[in-house]
Amino acid sequence: MTGRGSRLAAGLLLALLLGGCSVLTRQPAPDAAAGVPAAVEQGPRVAAYELRISAPGGLDDLLMQHLDLARFREAPADQRLSPSELARLAASAPEQARALLETEGYFNPQIELQRQRRESDGLYQLALQVDPGPRTLVSRLNLRVDGALQAAAQRGERRAQRLLDGLQNDWPLQPQTGFSQPQWSAAKNALLTRARSQGYPLARLSDSQARVLAADNQVELELVLDSGPLFLLGELQIEGLKNQPELSVRRIAGYDEGDPYREKTLLDFQERLINTQLFDSVAVEIQPEAVSAAAGQETVQVPVRVQLREAARQQVTLSLGYHSANGPSIGVEHIHRRPLGLNLRARTKLNLGRDKSVIDTEISSHPRPDMQRSLAALYLERIKADQQVNTNLRTRLGYARETERQDRLDYLELLHAWERAPGLPQTRASAISLNEQRIWRRLDSKLLPTRGYSASVLLGAGWADSNTESRGPFGRLRVLGTWYRPLPSRWLFTARTEFGQIFAREDLGLPEALRFRTGGDDTVRGYGFEDLGPTDAKGNRTGGRVLWNGSVELAHPLTARVPGLLGAVFIDAGQAAPRWSDLKPAWSYGLGLRYRSPVGVLRMDIAKGNQADRPRLHFSVAIAL
Repeated sequence: MTGRGSRLAAGLLLALLLGGCSVLTRQPAPDAAAGVPAAVEQGPRVAAYELRISAPGGLDDLLMQHLDLARFREAPADQRLSPSELARLAASAPEQARALLETEGYFNPQIELQRQRRESDGLYQLALQVDPGPRTLVSRLNLRVDGALQAAAQRGERRAQRLLDGLQNDWPLQPQTGFSQPQWSAAKNALLTRARSQGYPLARLSDSQARVLAADNQVELELVLDSGPLFLLGELQIEGLKNQPELSVRRIAGYDEGDPYREKTLLDFQERLINTQLFDSVAVEIQPEAVSAAAGQETVQVPVRVQLREAARQQVTLSLGYHSANGPSIGVEHIHRRPLGLNLRARTKLNLGRDKSVIDTEISSHPRPDMQRSLAALYLERIKADQQVNTNLRTRLGYARETERQDRLDYLELLHAWERAPGLPQTRASAISLNEQRIWRRLDSKLLPTRGYSASVLLGAGWADSNTESRGPFGRLRVLGTWYRPLPSRWLFTARTEFGQIFAREDLGLPEALRFRTGGDDTVRGYGFEDLGPTDAKGNRTGGRVLWNGSVELAHPLTARVPGLLGAVFIDAGQAAPRWSDLKPAWSYGLGLRYRSPVGVLRMDIAKGNQADRPRLHFSVAIAL
């Protein structure tokens, strides 16, 4: 290095050192404008201070949540501000508030901070007055789509044109609408999500600008969406099968090779696989990131990858229980997911109790492409109520079809029933009937509904026979509806109603199991399971030919920290009777707890019925129809 260069370097180093010393030794000047006296950092701390924010339209909540000045109002003792720190935060509050208001589309606000110190106790009082001014409006929108989507629409392809129109027409920030940064971000994300879920998973924004004309309170939006190629669904690749056949997976795929990719197609396929109850885990996906589309290529075919983990081929579950009305019980359930090497699923459940014992078995086929299953079932129960003993044997043959929004069950049922009561001859009755049940769901969530409705209708017709009464035809109708509605302030309203009727001559000998009773966890709380219904002269249950019950309930979260824990108040009513003119509903009222868990709503209720001696506790898991 030359001597001149050495002198120049030394001079620069000396200047830096002197500058650094000046920075290190400079003292902060008192902030007279803040109205709060400056103090050394080691001085006394401000125990507390008041802050009021006056702003319209919910902007006060925004500022109170995000301003630094608001965050330290009730800080712990070791984090309290010194007077000089409070002065600095007060001085920066208007500018920080201005930046927050700009995110909501207010670029010309008038902000004033008023401050004073109360003489009586020295408490600092700060008031932020905000006039946000006019909100910025979108003055111009230029939303352009490039790539394969635009090319397909220009060729007149209907699917592409519908998607293109939807992307443009459903864009929320249209001209003359208010602008905010959260809305701008959410709209762009929704645009990408929609394009990616409907055939173009490589879609991206090649240009995105929001030009703010602050003086005019206007913003101009420019977006260019590059759709990338259209993805077509290709070969089905199945991983993880050990016992179950590939055919059972392939035939419920719900698409043909070459169909355009839609995210819902794969989600529906995944849901159908879960509903087979053959697998513990299911994942259906494509891998768009692994595809390298050639320049200018408009379509790409990708394989569909299905990753499965089979449920145990055989499964046994033991259970112990106790019911206040029925006493202790023990149960065992056995599931075989490939009995005798056949493409079937068999379930057998045995439950033994003091007053009620049940054996229930069902065999069903693997679902066909339309998700329809063939099924055969046998159900035998023995019920003891006081001195009366009822035995019911049901056999069913039919078809079941279960989808996300609608279920259908068609079956032929043969029922034999035996009733024994002291001092009376044994009654034997039987019935054969054709039945159809439909369930409709229009819910925001099947497991944790808050909005929408579910409805169920059961229609049956058949022939009944008895050794004590006449024989002949009959019809049966049962309808159940449940309605969910969110209310302001996080309240949730639920209403339910159910009615049923048997159409037959009065002297027809119907098996007791076909007649109606009500009461219990899911009908009229405050009473035991099916405790409500007509009885004969000796108090033996006979069941009714008409039924009605209903309920209204209001629930609200108990704490903001655990929004899934709710308290509830409810009123239930219902009864079964020989005819509508005899139906006089029992009713009950009570309080409950709700926990909205991943498996459904866990409910615990305590209810008092008007015909009951004391309150009754109920516990159940409620899953929507």
